[in-house]
Amino acid sequence: MADIQLRSISKRFGDVEVIPDLDLSMPDGKVTVLLGPSGCGKSTLLRMIAGLETPSGGEIRIDGQVMNEVPPAERGCALVFQNYALYPHKTVRHNLSFPLRMAKVGKAEQEKAVQEIAHKLELTPLLDRYPRQLSGGQRQRVAMGRAMIRRPGVFLYDEPLSNLDLELRVRLRLEIARMQRELQATAVYVTHDQTEAMTLADQIVVLRKGRIEQVGAPLELYRAPANLFVAGFIGTPRINLFPVLGAAADGNGGTRLSLGENTQLDVPRALPADVRTVGFRPEQARLGEAGAGQVQLELRGCETQAMEHLGDRAFCYLRCELGELVVLAPSADAQLSGTLRLAIDAGALRYFDASEQAIR
Repeated sequence: MADIQLRSISKRFGDVEVIPDLDLSMPDGKVTVLLGPSGCGKSTLLRMIAGLETPSGGEIRIDGQVMNEVPPAERGCALVFQNYALYPHKTVRHNLSFPLRMAKVGKAEQEKAVQEIAHKLELTPLLDRYPRQLSGGQRQRVAMGRAMIRRPGVFLYDEPLSNLDLELRVRLRLEIARMQRELQATAVYVTHDQTEAMTLADQIVVLRKGRIEQVGAPLELYRAPANLFVAGFIGTPRINLFPVLGAAADGNGGTRLSLGENTQLDVPRALPADVRTVGFRPEQARLGEAGAGQVQLELRGCETQAMEHLGDRAFCYLRCELGELVVLAPSADAQLSGTLRLAIDAGALRYFDASEQAIR
């Protein structure tokens, strides 16, 4: 196991600056997920840790050792790619044992390790097949097994599940989580899928345009986003966000927020005059009158745009006079329209200022 430290890391491709200046610590034995939209620099960071890209500036340290000039094969990292990167002319057995053969491990020890890994990943019946004879999920398990077999200090995953169908992604996501718990290995996992991030991560790093927007545990980012970008990026369905047109003290220690010409929201806390956005998660509101610890929001002109059915519950996607929002429907077949009264947990409301930073 090993911790990873990135110190003032930057990366340029010609005149294009992909990562301007970044500092990040990835703890020993933990899974750090690099999360962000396409083009945010997450795969570039992973490739620099692996040694496949050279930083334009700064230091990469693994277990305290500067790795900038160390060849990829000597960094103690195992990579798992989205395209599997298996040898097509080798059987599963030989794909799994290849790293050990390169390390001059004896044949008996190679076979023992292959059998152990194959058993863990349910690959034993497939050992004598070639990659072309395997499904996508089986190929990815072989790629994972090849990474696991030499017990590296660091696992690097570059969107390993993005080419799989939903059912396989769920199964392998759970398999990766179980494997990481067993091995207690340091891992860096790149994805744009927040469900993967929330499932696998001990620490999530949200990136945008090569810069870190927030670092924290999954629930920390979900419950207390640092800014509007993180609030909007984390969470499914998305958070409901409404612009604040004006804010005034209500004389009782609270604030009256004007959200529209005929819409106010009275919140039980003092807010600065530059509050510009208020938000809440769909599951933190219900239809009806507000009770203790809740605030009331009345929305006019509501029309159902779509329903997302999730078994015994459904999310209703609405358009109202304030814009679009998502609410948890009272039943799976509900069709909401007209004027709606929402009761929202007061402590669940999130506020953002003119610079799009969270108001704590």
